[in-house]
Amino acid sequence: MGYLQKAAQHHSHSHGLPLPRWLIHFGALGIFAVSALDASVVPLPIPGSTDVLILLLSARHSTLWVLVLAGVSGSLVGGYLTWGAGKKGGESMLEGHVPKRFYSRLKNWVKQHGVVSVCTAAVLPPPIPLLPFLLAAGALGVSRRRFLWSFGLARTARYSLVAWLGVTYGRRVLRLWSRYLSGWADVILWSFIGLLVAAVAFGIWKYRHDRRGSRRVHAGAS
Repeated sequence: MGYLQKAAQHHSHSHGLPLPRWLIHFGALGIFAVSALDASVVPLPIPGSTDVLILLLSARHSTLWVLVLAGVSGSLVGGYLTWGAGKKGGESMLEGHVPKRFYSRLKNWVKQHGVVSVCTAAVLPPPIPLLPFLLAAGALGVSRRRFLWSFGLARTARYSLVAWLGVTYGRRVLRLWSRYLSGWADVILWSFIGLLVAAVAFGIWKYRHDRRGSRRVHAGAS
């Protein structure tokens, strides 16, 4: 670990960028994991976490296509699982994740503009929620092929833009980090990890709870 931290510091200083020491350990694999969770039924504690990681890592001129590929691949894995959960759970699961005041509008929008609704949700940044659209795509009949193509292309466009922003403006972000937040790096990291573990546990519990509710609804209907 000490060697990796020294290498990260050396690589950061060689590029003139005050990169947080722990951030280097995320890399493409970390982006893949976070983006998969971001598109799954697990609510991430910080919306747009994948964008932040790509932005910061691309600021040090990492191999940009690897970062984008990791983000898109993770999103496809998480998104496909969410789409599958919506397909299996049907509208009863969708109702459990969408406020009643938005449910009718979301349902009508996805039915009329299935692929467009997926692309829109995948491209727009927070606070636009992604989960309801992915569940709705599965529950309301968007085919697997159309879903994967539209979601993958939209995520590619989004993360490519974020990587470009990282190259163009990321140095300023890292300098601000170094000036105001570098002393809190460990606290921020462990807080994020703690919130992430809690979010994963809650997401698993809610998914199982909604699955049981869906099964009861189907059993009562039959």
